[in-house]
Amino acid sequence: MFESLQEKLEEALKRIRGQNKLTDDNVSEALAEVRTALLDADVNFSVTKKFIDDVKEKSLGLEVKGNVLPGQLMIKLMHDELVALMGATKSDLTIAPQAPTIVMVAGLQGSGKTTFCAKLAYQLKKKGRQPLLVACDIYRPAAVDQLKTLGQSMSLPVHSKDGAKPLEIATEALDYAKKYGRDVVIVDTAGRLTIDEEMMNEVAELKAALKPTEILFVCDAMTGQDAVNTASAFNDKLDITGVVLTKLDGDTRGGAALSIRAVLGKPIKFVGVGEKVDALEPFHPERIASRILGMGDIITLVEKAQQQIDEKEAARLEEKLKKNEFTFEDFLEQMKLIKKMGSLRDLLGMIPGMDKAMRNVQIDERAFGRVEAIILSMTFEERQNPRLLNGSRRKRIASGSGTTIQDVNRLIKQFEDMQKMMRTMTKGGRMPQMPGLFGARR
Repeated sequence: MFESLQEKLEEALKRIRGQNKLTDDNVSEALAEVRTALLDADVNFSVTKKFIDDVKEKSLGLEVKGNVLPGQLMIKLMHDELVALMGATKSDLTIAPQAPTIVMVAGLQGSGKTTFCAKLAYQLKKKGRQPLLVACDIYRPAAVDQLKTLGQSMSLPVHSKDGAKPLEIATEALDYAKKYGRDVVIVDTAGRLTIDEEMMNEVAELKAALKPTEILFVCDAMTGQDAVNTASAFNDKLDITGVVLTKLDGDTRGGAALSIRAVLGKPIKFVGVGEKVDALEPFHPERIASRILGMGDIITLVEKAQQQIDEKEAARLEEKLKKNEFTFEDFLEQMKLIKKMGSLRDLLGMIPGMDKAMRNVQIDERAFGRVEAIILSMTFEERQNPRLLNGSRRKRIASGSGTTIQDVNRLIKQFEDMQKMMRTMTKGGRMPQMPGLFGARR
């Protein structure tokens, strides 16, 4: 996330780090590079100019005191301004005082609109709500089927009607929701490849009839300034209440995330960080700012872990670690939990300093699959007692998992290193280095 922008900002701030104090010259020199980095990331020109002017004005009025270094002070200033730029605080989904809450979702084709509808429904269901999905995108081939498939995977109803117009489908869905106690209605509207009058009139008609609590515009975070321009056009027609940035787990330049709030004056409410229905996060401006500046995002990492890890299971595992009884079976279970939390590189990027350390390290996400195949090719006894793994057993495991004996030997060696690390950690010692785990290599 934001790797290119992060690298360029880091280079720009190097000019400050070696200085004893902040001066007009060294601040101007650094901010000239920051300006170039932001424009390269496709941040709106006016937004970039205001950001640079604000940081410069505040930096020149401050004194470097105590043990605070000029570089640290500049990072703090930039972090605060980035947070202000993106909205200062998290903006939650508005729930209507009287059910049902109606959420109308708009955007262009290919932005991830239909998938977002399902992700939002999944999140609301986890919170005890009773969402209803409404398939009003009747023009894109398979859009209705896609929403039905996603709804079925979550055991949630999807309202659709063959041959009907979007307005008829939506109004009937509203009656259905009231009749069957569905307290949130999520309407997936039609998109186009580009903005056109027919699409805009249709969504405006839906807004007038439904009077939605929320109108969320979904845009692809990888499109940069184009996303801001499209959002502006939708906002002019619909007066949207919030923005959703999808594909934030990809090679995002940062232009949309840094520009859209300042240009529209509307909050970013959610970010999509993957394809699965659970890959949706609330947008936290301060956390995103920290990640852009290479400061990590340990709070989100902890929250992801808490969602996946059961307290009783964690206590059981801790006890096994203390007794040095950590097995391949436990290893497999922990690996499955990590996979549920998301991309390994993204998780590592949330650890302060780790993103920079891993920048030139290639992480093979497919290594998870190979490791899983190797462990599943072991017998239960072998997983419980790796000392049983002699040469002939390793050969059988390699054949059964579609890997090589070298792969099996490497995993067993890494597992033994991990056991040593666990013993060291439980004794309060230092964590040893573990190169090569999960396919990481320089």
